[in-house]
Amino acid sequence: MAEPSFTIRHLDRNPITARTTEFVERKGIGHPDSICDGIAEAVSRHLSRYYLDEFGQILHHNTDKVQLVAGTTVPDFGGGEITDPIYVLIGGRATRSVDGRRIPIDEIAIGAAREYVDEHFSELSGDMVEFESRIGETSVDLKSLFDSPAASLANDTSVGIGYAPLSETDRIINGLEPELRERLPAVGEDIKLMGWRTDDELRITVAAAVISRNVADVDEYVEVKERIVELATRYANRHTERTVHVDVNAADDVESGVVYLTETGLSAEMGDDGNVGRGNRVNGVITPHRPMTLEASAGKNPVSHVGKLYNLVATNAAERIHRELGAEHTEVKLLSQIGQPVTRPLAVDIDTTVRDDDEVRHIVTDELEDVESLTRDLVDGETTVF
Repeated sequence: MAEPSFTIRHLDRNPITARTTEFVERKGIGHPDSICDGIAEAVSRHLSRYYLDEFGQILHHNTDKVQLVAGTTVPDFGGGEITDPIYVLIGGRATRSVDGRRIPIDEIAIGAAREYVDEHFSELSGDMVEFESRIGETSVDLKSLFDSPAASLANDTSVGIGYAPLSETDRIINGLEPELRERLPAVGEDIKLMGWRTDDELRITVAAAVISRNVADVDEYVEVKERIVELATRYANRHTERTVHVDVNAADDVESGVVYLTETGLSAEMGDDGNVGRGNRVNGVITPHRPMTLEASAGKNPVSHVGKLYNLVATNAAERIHRELGAEHTEVKLLSQIGQPVTRPLAVDIDTTVRDDDEVRHIVTDELEDVESLTRDLVDGETTVF
């Protein structure tokens, strides 16, 4: 195959810092969409390890079609009850047999999903969730791409996008979510943040699911909200000179007692459904002022699916261009063509503030050629995709 077509456009300045306003969102690990992402990726990792152990290679699969249907609870101060479990449907495709030997795909998928829930959500155990696996047999034409004796072949025509560095707002929103989760035991894992940056101000809206058994009454609930404002303001002030405003659980009506109270610390317990791919991009944030792809990275196979690999490769390359070449801003876009080597995209499009085109090309090419090591990191859980 011919070498990729490289297009490099030189920028005079960082287009994000030049903007007068910026929006950045992060959905925490307990958001229903993030739960689906996490389960999808866990299933892919478990399947990959099984394939490696039993057959010496990762076989074709994509488990990026997880859906969550919220359960029903009756939260009450001091502790309420769960009346209907959360339902999770695990879809997608996988290699279900080899030479007539059945592979226990559904058992592996449900086991991986249950383990993921047990490990990541303190107030929600796997037995509070109803799991169903409807993973079908992978298509013959996509399976054949794994039989190539040459390099891994792309199993889709798609675009991956990455940028660097993260903006000040990106970094604050990305880092604040785990900070709140770790510092406030009364708050569950479902924390969603929206940042709005103007020239002089940063306004942060926090949606934080409060765990009912950890607050005795509405006064204690209000104290938790005040603590969130205090911690969020302090954290943001360490990273910005702008004036910081923080709003928490803005839909609350404290006077009538209608507040964001939950049994499990998750909105998925009572009315908020979820799907893979609707949450954070691979760098942990949602950035409408940046180029983004609609590809869901979580759950796609880590060998040939460019919808996963190219988003990570593009991000890694942009970060290296920033770190090694001093780029104030870089965006990398990679276009694949189905059936062609993953290491050889059809086209590469780059916007950057640096002028050393040869070094920029070298870094992008180097990241593409190192895709096998990226695959290993994904299987080992060393690289996150949301």
